[in-house]
Amino acid sequence: MGSRRLLPALVFVVGAASLGAEIAAARLLAPYFGASTIVWANTIGVVLVALSIGYWLGGRFADRHAHLRGLCLVVVAAAVLMAAIPFAARPFLRFSVDAFDSVSVGGFAGSLFGVLVLVAVPVMLLGAAAPWAVRLAVGEVDRSGEVVGRLYAISTAGSLFGTMAAALLLIPQLGTQRTFLVFALALALVGVSGLGWRFAAVPAALALALTIPVGTIKASDTGRVLYEAETPQQYARVVERPDGARVLELNEGQAVHSIYRPGRFLTGDYWDGHLVLPFLARAEPPARIAILGNAGGTVARAYGHFFPATGVDAVEIDGELTELGRRYLGLRNPRMRTFTEDARPWLERSGGDYDAIMVDAYRQPYIPFYLATREFFELARDRLGPGGILIVNVGHPEGSTALERVLGRTMAAAFPRVLRHSIEPTNTLLVGAEDLSRSRLAERAATLPRPIRALAREAAAEVEPRLPGGEVYTDDRAPVEWLVDSSLLEYANE
Repeated sequence: MGSRRLLPALVFVVGAASLGAEIAAARLLAPYFGASTIVWANTIGVVLVALSIGYWLGGRFADRHAHLRGLCLVVVAAAVLMAAIPFAARPFLRFSVDAFDSVSVGGFAGSLFGVLVLVAVPVMLLGAAAPWAVRLAVGEVDRSGEVVGRLYAISTAGSLFGTMAAALLLIPQLGTQRTFLVFALALALVGVSGLGWRFAAVPAALALALTIPVGTIKASDTGRVLYEAETPQQYARVVERPDGARVLELNEGQAVHSIYRPGRFLTGDYWDGHLVLPFLARAEPPARIAILGNAGGTVARAYGHFFPATGVDAVEIDGELTELGRRYLGLRNPRMRTFTEDARPWLERSGGDYDAIMVDAYRQPYIPFYLATREFFELARDRLGPGGILIVNVGHPEGSTALERVLGRTMAAAFPRVLRHSIEPTNTLLVGAEDLSRSRLAERAATLPRPIRALAREAAAEVEPRLPGGEVYTDDRAPVEWLVDSSLLEYANE
């Protein structure tokens, strides 16, 4: 192919690979460092710095080596390095987690170092391709403004294509490893088109690499990995612990999102609180509840056992977690309806009249901001029936109360009464209703199923008013990520 025909294809593929690699890099880091805004900021920042350095270097080398062969060699080199990323990542990221945990700097420094080492050089080479291609194109035509504008437009279209292809097609269908390899193969093909058949072994080797099994993404030091996969939403795995309990972990695995103990329905953790706290507001078991953030169905399963007459609407944005619950976590409840939807739009469309709405929709470590605002809590209040109660799980670093204070204050803007149950060192359940009575729960405890009577009495003794302070978050301003990131950094520095 002549350079006039090759350059548009080259800049399109380079643009697609640059942004596709950025999306894939964030997914590559998620099982080790999570998917927080800190990790995304590090990924985007490193990519932008690498591209900037590449633009500068590419401009210098393009003037000294104004020929297509040099440009194509750079693209092929970027392809080879990009293909190596997923294979080098696992041992390197495991080492990074251990090393950075030992000095207590956590996800920020670890993810920054990880993306810097793994991604910076190939992305820098891709950045060098853009000014090089412009230099070659301008040398062939008189109207430099027109040709530069056209190449930038093609490159931007490629970036858009790479972003959408990685997020919507390649990662969900092929996984992160093969996403890197697909982009690397595309780069190699377009680069070899300008070098000749002698370099054909490179794309052939990359095509062969697509057949390499992915293997275990991340080994577990807490048990046996029964299942792991990259869903359209996140990395998920089920781990069986030595005592036989099975847990659902997402992304970096710092939090357990569902737990299953064969033959048992109580967990000894915060999920159990959802069984007894509704009796703060009502004397009878709830007829209908909605669980926003059902994950693998720990609470829904328990309700099916202790309160089999209660109808459960279980909402989970990642439908694959519901299937994992059924397959590995004992999720059975004949009175349960499942909805694979985002929680707030679903609640907006729902018919309401719930006796309890339970919110546990964390994507560790954040609660989605639109589930933490006055408008959301007003919506939840309107979807409750008479005597209904809202229960919100607040996950937080041990000893940190900043997020709880904000959520408690914001709930109080919609509910006359807001109480807290500090059920675990890293979990507090906030409850809001028109009327809440500790004595009602204590009196009702004796009539509840025997295994949860003690839970009810303990909750009645421990429930207390919400913590003072905080501010009211709204749909217009709800800096949840900033608040959580600040809490995490403070915790890491203690």
